[in-house]
Amino acid sequence: MLRITDDITLQDWEMTESFVRSSGPGGQNVNKVSTAVELRFEAARSPSLPDPVKSRLKRLAGRRWTKEGAIIIQCDETRSQARNREIARNRLAELITRAMVKPKRRIATKPTYGSVKRRLASKKARSDVKALRGKIPED
Repeated sequence: MLRITDDITLQDWEMTESFVRSSGPGGQNVNKVSTAVELRFEAARSPSLPDPVKSRLKRLAGRRWTKEGAIIIQCDETRSQARNREIARNRLAELITRAMVKPKRRIATKPTYGSVKRRLASKKARSDVKALRGKIPED
């Protein structure tokens, strides 16, 4: 069981952990011990998360979100299986916490009268500069 907030708690059946061999340097330890963890969280089927949080979570997860609606988090930072497992769970908790924050609504504003005038005046000045670069007519 993973507690995110007072309201949201993820059950063990929603998460699946599989351990694989780590890549990179490490000598015999890498070749013998499966320390890297792959945490799979069934986000789309989770009854713990409200629908708006699920949609924000899908956007935040990016490529980690699968077609089946699961989030896959991989961690092979340390040589300890327990520490990698803890890091992966913390990453999932952080991702869900970020998805819980409702974004502020943008309030559409109009540019001020003065800023419109200044913009048009600068465009006119630039246009005049460029017009002077042309060929001189032979009259």
